[in-house]
Amino acid sequence: MHFDHLGIATPDAAGLAALFEGLFDAPVAHEEEFDGMTVVFLELENGYFELLEPHEGGAIGTFLERRGSGIHHIALSTDDIDGALQTARDAGIELIDEEPRPGAWGHEVAFLHPKSTGGVLVEFVSH
Repeated sequence: MHFDHLGIATPDAAGLAALFEGLFDAPVAHEEEFDGMTVVFLELENGYFELLEPHEGGAIGTFLERRGSGIHHIALSTDDIDGALQTARDAGIELIDEEPRPGAWGHEVAFLHPKSTGGVLVEFVSH
């Protein structure tokens, strides 16, 4: 596995993208409407910032209401998402997703519950 991206919840993906693009020389690599939100990926040399702006409530809308803008999750890329989930199960980690599901940019994703991972929402992503 390796670092893939850091998910950031924001009420203004375009504004944050413009800030980060100039500040970190991180150009927009991909943008789409997905699952009731705008998702913008900014390219860094060793991964991405994924900006998540909800259009409907959903998990990101709830996150923003409770905590405000900020880091939502960290994503690790794997070539074997089913194997990664099994490793997590074997380690006693509570899974949010028992099976991979469609994610942004056409990738398969699965999340681990933060109460099992030191308070960090972890996403496995398979390209």
